[in-house]
Amino acid sequence: MADADPLRGLSEARRQFPERGPAPVQLWNPPFCGDIDMRIARDGTWFYRGTPIGRPALVKLFASILRKDFEGYVLVTPVEKVGITVEDAPFLGVAFEREGEDETQVLTLRTNVDDFVEISEKNPLRFEPGASEGLKPYVRVRGDLWALVKRALFYDLAQWATPREIDGEEFFGIWSAGAFFPMAPMRDLSDFL
Repeated sequence: MADADPLRGLSEARRQFPERGPAPVQLWNPPFCGDIDMRIARDGTWFYRGTPIGRPALVKLFASILRKDFEGYVLVTPVEKVGITVEDAPFLGVAFEREGEDETQVLTLRTNVDDFVEISEKNPLRFEPGASEGLKPYVRVRGDLWALVKRALFYDLAQWATPREIDGEEFFGIWSAGAFFPMAPMRDLSDFL
């Protein structure tokens, strides 16, 4: 069970890695100290004890020590690890930068915590069916942490998409950094757009 100060290692992590992006959480294996009342909502808002965290710098700090383990999402410092709740994806894709066109284009996604991710084989784009929203695009940010691309940006992706044949079937999808990311089979396209 978590102690009275479940994030005591946070200040130590901040001193070790100020303004350098994500900490090397994959190298840390501290003991699990229990779950805390922290939640990332579907819209990317971070909550602590039911209250939105209004300081962007604090949200970025928490995001820099976030990791997804087999058991779920955790905040990790060199001395402890605590579980948190993530309703959909831990990050939200808020803007695209596009260079080139069609097969030569390279797309870079900016997240709500100012991570910049070039969509490529290393950081792929995937599409999942949404309950009532058609397709939901996600981009891998790092490790097993993904960003849900905002609905408004989905229309940019649809505009930049092109058809391509894969194993004898025509797919509609996105090129970025020399890789093709299928959105949907052409025969199903009207169901999603």
